[in-house]
Amino acid sequence: MILRNLLTVLCICVIFTLSAQTTGPENGSLVIVGGGGATDPILEKFIELAGGPENHLVVIPTAAGRDSYDQNAGIADRLRGLGAENVVVWHTNDREQADDASFTQPLAEAEGIWFGGGRQWRLVDAYAGTRAEEIFNELLEMGGVIGGSSAGASIQGSYLVRGDTDNNQVMMGDHEVGFGFIKNIAIDQHVLARNRHFDLFEILDAKPGLLGVGIDEKTAMIVQGDVFEVMGPSYVLVYDDQFWSREGSDLKKLPKANRLFYFLREGDRYDMRKREKQ
Repeated sequence: MILRNLLTVLCICVIFTLSAQTTGPENGSLVIVGGGGATDPILEKFIELAGGPENHLVVIPTAAGRDSYDQNAGIADRLRGLGAENVVVWHTNDREQADDASFTQPLAEAEGIWFGGGRQWRLVDAYAGTRAEEIFNELLEMGGVIGGSSAGASIQGSYLVRGDTDNNQVMMGDHEVGFGFIKNIAIDQHVLARNRHFDLFEILDAKPGLLGVGIDEKTAMIVQGDVFEVMGPSYVLVYDDQFWSREGSDLKKLPKANRLFYFLREGDRYDMRKREKQ
């Protein structure tokens, strides 16, 4: 009986551990930018991960909140200026259109999709549970790339940071589920530029199993599998109840584990599943 109880507890612990793991897409890549405008090198990386400038790219500016957009909206013109030959701006606020096979055909033809900035809940209202969302995931399964900046960054996580329809200062709002291209994560943006580096603790206090990541402006997480690499001039902040520093921490007087975070800079790599800097 004692052995059976121990095995039951062990199984529960294993199941909990597995469910709490943070994992990236099995195939494909993500380019997750903290807002403020993606730099040319980041956009060039996006084009490269899509298979090159001749492949099909789709820009989705829906988060900005307008009814319609022309074919130069968002970063479409910048991608063309960097050599991309097939760039389409695609948008709808109509969920029936987002479910329509004909209307979503440009998504099905894409090797890369980019979500622009604005309010991330608008992407949920337009696309969650529709054929469009299915295509986003199918693109990754086929080895494509999904990118995004600001709202287009937060939407890629499983927990939707700042998803409130009234105010973007509300961390846990009326929309709490993102597209989940990375599982078990909360992604914030504009973190240092807007002094947001303490804001994620509200979410992590309520949902302590999540990995918290904050990305500053013009800086990106390049995600492949469970590992991301930092690209850009600023920093990515990691909230994993641990601390890391290039100069060590033996002599530092650190706060409690649930108030720790640390900075990663360009070239640094982080394993989200293991929750450790590589």
